[in-house]
Amino acid sequence: MKHIKYLLFFFVILFSYPLYITFLNPISPKSTINYSFDKNNKSISLQVDYSRPYKKGRLIFGTEEENALVPYNKYWRTGANFCTDFYNSSEILFNGNKLDSGKYFLYTFPNENSWDIILNSEYGRFGFFNPNREKDILITSVTPILIDDDIEQFSIDFEEKNESILLRLRWAKTSVSIPIN
Repeated sequence: MKHIKYLLFFFVILFSYPLYITFLNPISPKSTINYSFDKNNKSISLQVDYSRPYKKGRLIFGTEEENALVPYNKYWRTGANFCTDFYNSSEILFNGNKLDSGKYFLYTFPNENSWDIILNSEYGRFGFFNPNREKDILITSVTPILIDDDIEQFSIDFEEKNESILLRLRWAKTSVSIPIN
């Protein structure tokens, strides 16, 4: 009986730690960004929920041979832990493509010269597993740019530029901007 108690205690500790670092004290903290704007006398809200991993001296974008954390041409949940969720309260143009109001799972396939940005209907799930590609709602491509700053923690934000709204994904020396109208 004594051994069973120790064994039970061991399993509780073993399985509690992953839950603790994922939900209560994540290594890649969860963040939510919000943005609102008016279009045709209508208020539109945008929101992104995502987790923010740190660079920690690692090569972020590159080839598998280079041991990049996010290898080119491979699925990336675009953050850490849970999937990155994108919400829009009304119909918008997402990189020129019509997107109905709703909540979507945003993921990417980064490459050196082009990124595929995908919105999928399976939002709110843990991002460990590859998405069901049959549930993709929108697929679009954007060109990444190299930036001078070396961004330590993955960051998503909205930027107003030339009367446009950009959804920006930035990490290491890479920035990707997706126009939203």
